[in-house]
Amino acid sequence: MTRAAARSEPHVPSVHGPRWSRWVGRFLARVVWDTHVTGAERVPRTGAVVFAANHVTLLDGPLLAGTSPRGLHILVKAEMFRGPLGAVLRAAGQIPVDRTMARAALQSAVGVLRRGGAVGIFPEGTRGRGTAEQLRAGAAWLAVNGEARVVPVAILGTRRTGESARGLPTLRRDLVVEFGHPVDVRTEGLSRRAAVDHAALVIRDAMSELLASAQARTGVRLPEDDPRATV
Repeated sequence: MTRAAARSEPHVPSVHGPRWSRWVGRFLARVVWDTHVTGAERVPRTGAVVFAANHVTLLDGPLLAGTSPRGLHILVKAEMFRGPLGAVLRAAGQIPVDRTMARAALQSAVGVLRRGGAVGIFPEGTRGRGTAEQLRAGAAWLAVNGEARVVPVAILGTRRTGESARGLPTLRRDLVVEFGHPVDVRTEGLSRRAAVDHAALVIRDAMSELLASAQARTGVRLPEDDPRATV
């Protein structure tokens, strides 16, 4: 392989990172906060899977990693990969995303999926109300190009109305993580672009339905305010 070809190959994180980092997330979920997990038995134990979760606070990533029954490589905004935290995130096998040029991160994530691994992504792209009403195409692109099933995930309680999206919930607060039934977004006879568009709609509907049912079941509601509106 030439040097130019080597530079063009996406970096695929090691399988070892999630094996230890998930225990950090589990400590946060179970000890620091009181997280109630539903639907973990629905998650496929093998094969390529994209976990598509709603996003309201910084805690959502560690919470998803700590409650998932599979080790996850989560796409995290590149700004977090600075200083000591950045070193920890890289060692944990997480994937930095430059939101102005996300293709390199998506290619790394596809590499994880093609070896039968699991990837976590927040399709809303940024912290907001977490309603999954508007999604970017990243999760759909990964599902189509990585030939992966999608597990929708509802995360509730990490932020209440009036709280900062940059803050953390009070200690031992009741939090909710619910894993939905896996969705196969693959279709035959569509162009790659049309397949991604179709997958995006399927993922949005699956996330919205799961969020609605999880809120009704638990009584834990999403925040009513959108922090992006006050920036």
